[in-house]
Amino acid sequence: MGKRVQRRRSSPLRRVGKVLYGLLVVLSAIIVVLYVFFIVLKKEPTMAPAPTAPAMGSASPESSGEPVTVNGLTRKDKTYTILLVCPDATSGNADSIMVAMYDTVNQEAGLVSIPRDTLVAGEYENGGHFYKINSAYHNGIDGLKSQVSDLLGIPIDYYVAIEVETFPKLVDMVGGVDFEIPVYMDYDDPTQDLHIHFQQGMTHLDGQEAMEVCRFRHNNAGKTQVAYSDVERTQTQQKILTLIAQKALSQPDNIPGYINLIAESVETDLQLGEMLWFAEAALKFDLTNDLSTATLPGDGNVTYKGWTYCYELYPEEVLDIVNTMLNPYTTEMTLDHMNIVQK
Repeated sequence: MGKRVQRRRSSPLRRVGKVLYGLLVVLSAIIVVLYVFFIVLKKEPTMAPAPTAPAMGSASPESSGEPVTVNGLTRKDKTYTILLVCPDATSGNADSIMVAMYDTVNQEAGLVSIPRDTLVAGEYENGGHFYKINSAYHNGIDGLKSQVSDLLGIPIDYYVAIEVETFPKLVDMVGGVDFEIPVYMDYDDPTQDLHIHFQQGMTHLDGQEAMEVCRFRHNNAGKTQVAYSDVERTQTQQKILTLIAQKALSQPDNIPGYINLIAESVETDLQLGEMLWFAEAALKFDLTNDLSTATLPGDGNVTYKGWTYCYELYPEEVLDIVNTMLNPYTTEMTLDHMNIVQK
């Protein structure tokens, strides 16, 4: 009878090593698949042509994807403009309007707020006129894009519309923000279930609280009123958005979650591949030193054709801000490129 061949049993350490090696192989495969997935889906964004006069209800023109020259203006390479909007569900107007410019080559960006009551000469697609830019949202997002483009004289490549209920989710996802409350806030609107109560000074805001601070306009009737203009309100919104972006960029592992939230809860014409492209570019961006912010200056006490408290822009100052922070062209713009309505 032959001898039984005995197999030498592996030591526990050797078995653990095999398991770890197997896990490493699987993990490596997953990383490779995800990398390929990222490379395949990632898509360089396209740039819109030069603006034309607003066309009520029309869609944005198709982009060629190549720098274009129109009326002597040539687009900078890989420089994009994005309209940021927060709609007012109650009135149907736009509650907050901002335009961002991102030069991905030089890693420079500008974020400019347009006061919601900014004076424009607009026309509803179903007839009638409006003279405040927030009313352009009644013509849909394309109508607002066109109106903003006509006002500033720049093309709007993309838009992001953030619903009120989405904003708190984004703030909570980054872990909240530390913010200096600029004024005493004491306001209640039971119809919107909105209650805003904050003391002036530094505090940590969760998502709901950050949304309340951004929406604050004035205190309750009979309470101590504070000097808090629409311009100051937009500055508060800019600062909170900047804080959110700073925390988001400091947490690159969470970027897939941010993109998922945007894809599920935010209305935008950015495709997934374009979001990935911007996300990769933004990882190289220094928000502290390379982001400039401003609010278009003007007079908010103007009456125009029966519309009170219109915000009439100061043309020369607006031109300077646009050229400094938003201009996507290789040469400076002039007031002839813009459509700033004056009383």
